Parts: sequence; C-alpha cells; structure tokens
Amino acid sequence: MSLTETSLPIKQRNLTNQQTSVQMRNAEYVGLEDDASPKYDNFKKVSIIPLVFLIFYEVSGGPFGVEDTVQAAGPLLALLGFLLFPVIWSIPEALITAEMGTMFPENGGYVVWVSSALGPYWGFQQGWMKWLSGVIDNALYPVLFLDYLKSAIPGLEGGLPRIIAVLALTLALTYMNYRGLTIVGWVAVLLGVFSILPFVVMGLVAIPELEPSRWFVIDLHNVNWGLYLNTLFWNLNYWDSISTLAGEVENPNKTLPKALFYALILVVLGYFVPLLVGTGAIPLDREMWVDGYFADIAKILGGIWLRSWIQGASALSNMGMFVAEMSSDSFQLLGMAERGMLPDFFAKRSRYGTPLTGILFSASGVILLSWLSFQEIVAAENFLYCFGMIMEFIAFVKLRMRYPAASRPYMIPVGTTGAILMCIPPTLLICVVLALASFKVMVISLLAVMIGLVMQPCLLYAEKKRWLRFSMSSDLPDFHSAYHGDTESGKQ
Repeated sequence: MSLTETSLPIKQRNLTNQQTSVQMRNAEYVGLEDDASPKYDNFKKVSIIPLVFLIFYEVSGGPFGVEDTVQAAGPLLALLGFLLFPVIWSIPEALITAEMGTMFPENGGYVVWVSSALGPYWGFQQGWMKWLSGVIDNALYPVLFLDYLKSAIPGLEGGLPRIIAVLALTLALTYMNYRGLTIVGWVAVLLGVFSILPFVVMGLVAIPELEPSRWFVIDLHNVNWGLYLNTLFWNLNYWDSISTLAGEVENPNKTLPKALFYALILVVLGYFVPLLVGTGAIPLDREMWVDGYFADIAKILGGIWLRSWIQGASALSNMGMFVAEMSSDSFQLLGMAERGMLPDFFAKRSRYGTPLTGILFSASGVILLSWLSFQEIVAAENFLYCFGMIMEFIAFVKLRMRYPAASRPYMIPVGTTGAILMCIPPTLLICVVLALASFKVMVISLLAVMIGLVMQPCLLYAEKKRWLRFSMSSDLPDFHSAYHGDTESGKQ
C-alpha cells in the first residue's frame, strides 16, 4: 500500500453559493478551517494512537467471533479467508476511506461522499442504511459479552438476569460515550492492549503443541458457505465507519490515512495469529468452534488463569467495540443534521462535545434489537451494509470522473480506470453475500430500505410545514449548490 500525500489548500471561506460554486469548478474542496467555529475549539481532537484503536474496534476488537469460520469451513479455509479477504475487501475499503475521508473531513463521512456525488436524497438513504447497520452491529456486542461470561456465570445464559445484564451494560457504555470522544479513544487503547495480550501469551504457550498438518485440513463437501462468508464479511468490514468522526480528528489529512494503515495490520494479525494457534495446537472438532471457544482453548493450553484472562479480554473487547461503534453512529447523525438532512436537535452537542440526541437514538436501537441471535444480527447488518457500500463505490468512481483535479490530501495512486477495477472484486463479493442471505433476512432488510425511501420525503414535508426545524451549519461548504451549479454551467 503506497501512501502518497499532498497538501490540502485552505482558502478563505465565502459563504455565498456563487463563491462555493466557483471553488468547486476549480476542483477544490473547502473544508473546516481551524478557527471556523469557536465551539469546536473547546473540545480536544483525537490523535493518531486513539484513532488507530478506534478503527481497530470499529472493524475487529480481536478474534472474538471468528470461531464460526472454523466450524463452517475447517481450518485451512478459515486461515485462507483471513489472508485473502482483506486483499479483496478490507484494503480497497480502507483506501477509499482514506481518500474520501480526507477529501471531505467532516462528521457526515460517507453520507457526505454520496450526497456530493449522487445528491442529498441518496445521501440520506446511505445515512439511514449505514446507521441502521451500525446499530444492528452494536446490538451484537452485549450478546457476545454474555456468551463469553455465561460459562463462568451460568445465570447469564437466559431469562431476567440476562435482560438486566444487557440493559445495565448498554446504559454504562452509553454514558461513557456521552462523556467525550477523547475519553472513548484512550479507553479503546487500554482495552485494546488488554484484549490482545492474552493471545500473545497463548501463542507462546502453544508453541510446543503446534502441529502444522492441522492447518491444512479441508473438506469442500462440508462447508457452510453462508455462515463462512457472513462471518468473514462481518469481521473485516466497517473501515468506512471512522469517516463519520473525521471532523473530530487532529489533522485528519495526515492522521486518517496513517491510522487506517496501522489498524489494517493490527486487525489482520489479530485474527490470523490466534486462529493459527487454536487450529494448530489442539485436535480438530469443528462442532466445538462456536462463540467463546477461544476461552476453552486457553484453558487447555494454559490453564484456568489463561481462560479467565481470555474471558475478561472478550468482555472488555466488546465494551471497546460498543463505544467505538456508538461514537461513529451518533456523530454520523450529528453530521447529517449539520448538513440539513436531519432536524436541528440532532446537531446539538453536550457540554463534553458529544452528540447527545444521536447517542440516545443509537442506544435505544441497540436495546430494541438485542433480542436477535448472533447469526441473525450478522446476516441482517451485512445485507444493509452491502447496499451502503455499493453507493460508496459509485460515489468514489463518479467523483473521480467528475472532478479528477479536485484536491485530495490522500489519493490512491491509480487513475480512473484503476479506481473502477479496484471496486470490481468487492462489488462481486457483495453480490455473493446478498445472494446467500436467507429469505427472512432479505425481507426484513428490504423493508428497512423501503422505510428510508419514504422517510426522507416525510422529513422534507415536515420541514415545509415547519413541524421540525432544519438548517445547514455555516461552518460547512454548500457542495450541493456547487455541484449543481457546475453541472448546469457544463450544459450551457
């Protein structure tokens, strides 16, 4: 991966649409100035180390949840999956996030990308699908948290104690998000170190027990391709989620691409090495490879103390994934409100700089969806996520074609043809994931998409009737008028 950087020219902002249109025709994006709004200066920006771990938790959080790949396809396909899938999917998505996130360094993230290329209606659809996908994703973490603890505390397996545990965990982590993104970032660093260390220890303990022949076990006649691909896809996507925090990042033009690169290495190693250890150090029993099985492997290799460490690491890792995902989801709603796509109350910040309304909406969604099973959650969020990614690929290519000379502080070192070719493998993968979805997941997901198609006109009607107040932040460039102005000037 080649990281080429150019500088982002900063011009004095002029808030008139005519001036903005001229700037866009000159192929330059005018982002937030350092002193554009005093209210943003009151809140500390996120630096590179916390950002790396926020991305780590947006995407991964460690090998917790990858066990199903071994159950579905056996050791060899599981190992190959976590080597080849990043090349087909994760690297292209991370590169596109680096380019587009630095081109539009604001909290709307991928919503802004799609809006600038396809218009505000499709930008809203992107925001709806990605937010809903993120909330569904977040509903999974209390499930995984309790799955790892139920072997130590059997009472958490079901019933009222499990419901109370889910509610308590959700409320506690929601409060952490409320207290500030910089706190969340450094908590993510501490949780990440604690979650990764036991697998390093397990790898060292396992060295005498490793039998390389176990890695090459394969049975193509006994592969659950749906479970296999959905688990890989879920564990290696969401690289674009960090884009909705771009407005909170210190010097995003340089920090964001570097953080994505370091996080990519951390994520791939964090999956591959534990799988290498687990499949190579103990005899294969595919039916045992379910959520939480790494804790049992740790007990076999190192004893109860290592199992307890893995269980604790899993619990804390799920906390990290929860707060990182909620940060992304809630700041996305704030970014959409600042663009006039959602009512003004979504743009209000707490005294800690956090989007209070967005946090409350995201937490409510998590609680409502937490009754779903692990596999239902993964399949539903993957289905919605795929639709959003297709629009991101279209926006990426269209902006490359429409504005090839636009300022891109980080630019993928390929031309327009290369950009199109880069999007083909992940798009084909999306088609496979969609085709493998169950009828139930397909129907529910399509209903969710239809809600978004109707919701945006309803919000416009509410604005017209003045039932709700909408406004665009004066700190942001009006790319919509710029885009249409440029289009019309080309017609004349």
